[in-house]
This record gives sequence, structure tokens and C-alpha cells, in this order.
Amino acid sequence: MGIAMSQIVQRLMETRLRAWNEAKELADRAADEKRAFTAEEDQKWEALNTEINRCDERIKEVQEQEQRAEEASALLSRGDQRGSSPNPATQPTVSDELRSWARGERGRYFDVAPSGPVDMRALSKLTAPAGSATVPQGFYNKLMAHLIENSAILRAGVTVLNTTSGETIPVPKTTAHSTGALTPEAGTIPTSEPQFGSVPLGAYKYGTKIQTSTELLTDTGVDLEGYLSMQAGRALGNSFGVHAIVGTGTAQPRGVVTDATMGVTGATGINGGFGAQTTAGQGADYVISVFHSVIAPYRQSASCNWMMSDGTAATIRKLKDSTGQYIWQPALVAGAPDLLLSKPVIIDPNVAAVGLGAKSLIFGDFSQYFVRLAGGIRFERSDDFAFDSDLVTFRALMRADGALVDLTGAIKYFQGGAT
Repeated sequence: MGIAMSQIVQRLMETRLRAWNEAKELADRAADEKRAFTAEEDQKWEALNTEINRCDERIKEVQEQEQRAEEASALLSRGDQRGSSPNPATQPTVSDELRSWARGERGRYFDVAPSGPVDMRALSKLTAPAGSATVPQGFYNKLMAHLIENSAILRAGVTVLNTTSGETIPVPKTTAHSTGALTPEAGTIPTSEPQFGSVPLGAYKYGTKIQTSTELLTDTGVDLEGYLSMQAGRALGNSFGVHAIVGTGTAQPRGVVTDATMGVTGATGINGGFGAQTTAGQGADYVISVFHSVIAPYRQSASCNWMMSDGTAATIRKLKDSTGQYIWQPALVAGAPDLLLSKPVIIDPNVAAVGLGAKSLIFGDFSQYFVRLAGGIRFERSDDFAFDSDLVTFRALMRADGALVDLTGAIKYFQGGAT
């Protein structure tokens, strides 16, 4: 199964690379002739980018299937071992407890909490180099892995604070660093202290309802743990992910865009975009300027990434630097991110599209964005909510908050011109 799936991934990667090369040829031809795309070329460009995105989605689906197959094989193997050597003293697993609760045998509530410190950056399941070979198999970690997959901000290497309770906690934030000055012999050394403030991290509640049939719960062949973790993780990840990007901080988390610093503003008259590559200071020059608006210590962080929407990515894929080289580098390994100026690109539909005054491109050290998770995930079940349909309703609740704690320029954005 794994070998066959890997061959599928390989073919998808080849298809993706062919589409990229074809798109590159289109852009090269237009650039060499110093003209914009024709209507036919623009339509073909969009189709090729759609094909690249389709391949990315399919690669992710196949890799998830591989992961589930490996987990099922491991479960069967453990089951065979238990069957050949029964041990009455064996304690029930979390999966056994979950299934018992889901059937209504263990009360209404089921709390899922980490058994110890959790490094969110180690829970990526995209590729073996990114951690798929070492992903813990517990229910909590499965659930969080799905949450991360559906929340770009959590894939960007943010700092996660796990707390057992939900009271508001003040987190120090840096607003200015200390400065030095040239001082003559016997001269007075000037005083310069870093400027600090604090940002309160609360625990906003996110919830989702999942309904399933009684037959599904009683069928022992169903991967109930995988089903609930996937459904809840995706729903909670999507809902929190919106606020983690553009949240206002009023009755919701403060989004990374809300607290980021302006790096570069686009020129007027180019509809909030990056302009023509043939115009000095525009095109790829804008992206390069955003890159260098973030100082080297932040750029060298392992959590330094680009973040943008699919539409912005399609625009930037066409851009070249002054030497004629594309600044976008497509991934050559399945599941690995594309690179922009050698830094990973993370796609999030919640980032604004290119437009007048829009903050459409984000870049910087995302470890300076703090996400606070209060406790674990609470599951509740009800047999009464959909009694007439013989469905069991599950409710998953998560409490979370987020804010950027370094306001000195750790994360910056490109903002389109106002007119």
C-alpha cells in the first residue's frame, strides 16, 4: 500500500513540476518580449496555477491515506500480539476509553489534554523531514495535527503556550530595543532601556458540533479516533485560523496582521499590486524590499516564513529579479513548501488578496506570535439533540487566544497603494 501510494505522490510531483515549467515558459516569453500576458496567456497561466494547486491538494490527501494505513497496520499488529498473548492486567488505551465514551458508557464528557509539553512545530504530518515519521499517535496529538493542517498560523512555527486553566495571563511584549551611542573618553554614557508592555492572553471559546450514526459508533472496524480527531481538528483549526490572521483583539484574538509592522507600501496607480517587472523598484523589487525590511536576526529564525493567499502566490510566481531569475522556487519534494527568496511559503486564504490598501504579503519570524491554548479539547455527547434521526451529536470545545509579542518589526507586510 505504502509503495503504491508513494508512486502516486511521485507522479503527482512530476505533473506539478511540468505545470510549473510550462507556466515559467509563459512568463519567460512575455518578459523577453517586454509585454504583459495576452488574454489567452493569462487564461492558460491561471489554468496552470490551478493544476499546481490541485496537485498539492491531491498529494496531501494521498499522504494522509498513507498515514492512516500505517496507523491501521500498527493497530492490527498490536491487536494480533494481544490476541496471541492475552494479559488480563493490560490497562485500557485512550482509544478504548474514547470508544466506550462515544457509545454512552462513560458519561457525557471526555476531556482530551496533552500528557506533557507539546511542541506544535513537531506535529506536522506533511513529510518525513517535517516530522511525519515521529508524530505521536495519541488522540490529542492526532487532533492537534489536523488543527495545525487547517490553520496556517500554527504551521508557521508560532510559540504555543499550553495552560491547564483559562484565566487571563499577561505576556510581556517588546515595543523597542535598547540603543547604544558613541561615547568620548570620560564622557557620560547615555541611558537606553528596552521598552516593554504587556498583552493579555485570554481564552476565547471555539466550538463545533459533529453528528454520527449509532451504527458508526458500534462498528468496531471504524477508526473512531481518527474520525473525531479529523472532524474536530479541521473545524476548530479553520475557525481559530481566521482570527489568528486578521482578528481585531476585541472579543477575539489579535491577528498577526493586526499587530505586524508595515514593511513596504506599493506605488499608486497599480491597483494595490506589485507593478511591472520592467519598472525600477517594482515587481520583484517590492518582494525583495519586504524581505530586507525584516532585520537579519529575525530572518535567520527557523520560524521565518512568507504568508499569502493563493491569488497573491499566483502573481508572485511570475516575478523575476534584476538578473532574470525567478524569485519563486517550487518544491521538489512532496509535501515540502515552495520557497520565495529561499524562505518557505505558507498559503492562507485569510490573508488579504492583492488590492488597494490591502496587506497582501506577510513575512517575518512567526515564533514571535504567541498562541495560548487553555487546557485540552473538551468533547461532549448528546443522544437527545438528534433523537428522531438516531444520530449521536458530539460537541468539541477549545479555548484559545493569540497576539504578536514583539512589535519592533519581527513580522512585516506589503501594503498595496491607496489609489
